[in-house]
Amino acid sequence: MTTLLEPPAPSEGSEAFWAATRERRLDLPWCTACGRALWFPREVCPACLGSAIEWRPAAGTGVVHAVSVHHKPGPGRDPADGPYAVALVDLPEGVRLMANVVGCPPGDVTVGTPVQVAWQALGDGRNLPQFTPAAPA
Repeated sequence: MTTLLEPPAPSEGSEAFWAATRERRLDLPWCTACGRALWFPREVCPACLGSAIEWRPAAGTGVVHAVSVHHKPGPGRDPADGPYAVALVDLPEGVRLMANVVGCPPGDVTVGTPVQVAWQALGDGRNLPQFTPAAPA
């Protein structure tokens, strides 16, 4: 698994997200006015412009929408890391996240691959959500 040289810095709007990752829980912001999940964290719903946002647990599952295999380490990654898969993952809550897919060869990740959340520990007690291929049902 890759090692991040520097953990991402939390912002005021993402504090609740990062707090949940300390418990390895994937939480999403929801607009209470229109009932939609949002991603990325923000103060106003882009669908209805409502400002009543609350955080709720997500299922932690999804499907790969798109994937790219990177052969050189990106910013904040250990130069010794080999190729890795970065995917857009559609969650059943109706949002799309960008995350690494780990636990399999990067070339095995394809559009339509079912995935489940996995966690990479960060040095400050938070955890970075990633995804692994889901076990067949």
